[in-house]
Amino acid sequence: MDNSFNPKIKLSVIRGATTSNGNTKEDITSAVNELVKELISRNNLEPNNILSIIFTVTKDLNACFPASVARKCYGLDQVAFLDCQQMFMPDDIKFCIRLMAQVNYPLNRKLNHPYLRGASNLRPDRC
Repeated sequence: MDNSFNPKIKLSVIRGATTSNGNTKEDITSAVNELVKELISRNNLEPNNILSIIFTVTKDLNACFPASVARKCYGLDQVAFLDCQQMFMPDDIKFCIRLMAQVNYPLNRKLNHPYLRGASNLRPDRC
C-alpha cells in the first residue's frame, strides 16, 4: 500500500453478508469466495486498497475460518483479517457470514455493500 497522502481518497467501511449452504468447508469456501468477489467487483477495488476485513459467522458455522479462505483469493494475502462469532440471536439467519472491510476509497464514488443469497433481506436497501 502506498502511504502517501491523497486528498481524493478516504478511509471507508464496506459492509456485506451472505449465507452458506451448510457447515462444510466447501460450502463456506463457496460463500466467502462469492462475497469477496462481489465486494471487490462492485466497488472496483484493488487489493492494495483493502486494509482489513473482519468476518463474523453465526454459531452454526465452524467448519473453517472465512479469513483463511479469503486470504487465498484475489491477491489478498497482505490484508489483515479477523474472524469472530456473531452475537447469538434466536431468530438470526442460519449459516450467515458477515464482513466489514476497511478500504481506501475515492471520495467521489458511492460504496456498494454486497448482501447476497439468504442475507439479502438483512439490508434490502443495499442490495
